[in-house]
Amino acid sequence: MSSPKKKAWFGRGFALGFSKAWLLGGYIFLYLPILALVIYSFNDSPIPNHWSSFTFKWYAALLEDREMLAGFWLSLQIAFFTASGSVVLGTLAAFALVKYRRFSGRTLFSGMVNAPLVMPEVIIGLSLLLMLVSVQRLLGFPGRGMMTIWFGHLLLGMAYATVVVQARLQDLNPQLEEAAMDLGARPWQVFTLVTLPMITQALMSAWLLTFTLSLDDVVLSAFLSGPGSTTMPLVIFSRARLGLNPSVNAVATIIVIVVAIGVVLASLAIARAERRRAQDMAAAARGG
Repeated sequence: MSSPKKKAWFGRGFALGFSKAWLLGGYIFLYLPILALVIYSFNDSPIPNHWSSFTFKWYAALLEDREMLAGFWLSLQIAFFTASGSVVLGTLAAFALVKYRRFSGRTLFSGMVNAPLVMPEVIIGLSLLLMLVSVQRLLGFPGRGMMTIWFGHLLLGMAYATVVVQARLQDLNPQLEEAAMDLGARPWQVFTLVTLPMITQALMSAWLLTFTLSLDDVVLSAFLSGPGSTTMPLVIFSRARLGLNPSVNAVATIIVIVVAIGVVLASLAIARAERRRAQDMAAAARGG
């Protein structure tokens, strides 16, 4: 092997090894703290960073922690309704921006949809708080609680869902919808039979993203919560100022496991839907 070829081979090998090492370092930096949290949730010592022995007592103690369980259940409810509402509203907004490129106020509408993505959550939470307090003074409704937290999370989640669904809609082939309309399908049938199956993966991704954002939100929940409506992140944040106990690691481990299972199941469903769509397209091409 000549010298230039050796140098080129060595350069490619070094670049490949360096990129793998860099990727491995990034994964370690991101996931090692989570792994440490899971391990220390089984620590018998009440000191969070001192290992004593293996135990399940913090999970048993978690079952008796009514404040944490109530906050966890409230967070799950809000996250579920936030994700569902965000996907619906985000899909409608994405369709308006992609399918109707020219309408009065489009620039303003696009700016309002994307504003929560770049605006600090402190500003969003404060402005929503002032608005809801004014509405409550006029109408006596709504009181600060689960619904007001949901309003704030829905505002933020809708912006993220719009971006995800809009990116998918822009990649679709418009000729498929046009062919369905030429065959006599009505607009609603075109959406349910042609467009919706092709954007299902984006809808699932948007749902998981907004669910996660709502589940761990602290800033908006702090502004919009009221007596008796303390979410799990607020409970953890309030206890952190006084010193955490390993029961917090236990609830965090449960959340990590639940989210991991949800991501795996969603990934499998997306992969299966993609394979089915590829098979259908291949079958249609052979039939043509």
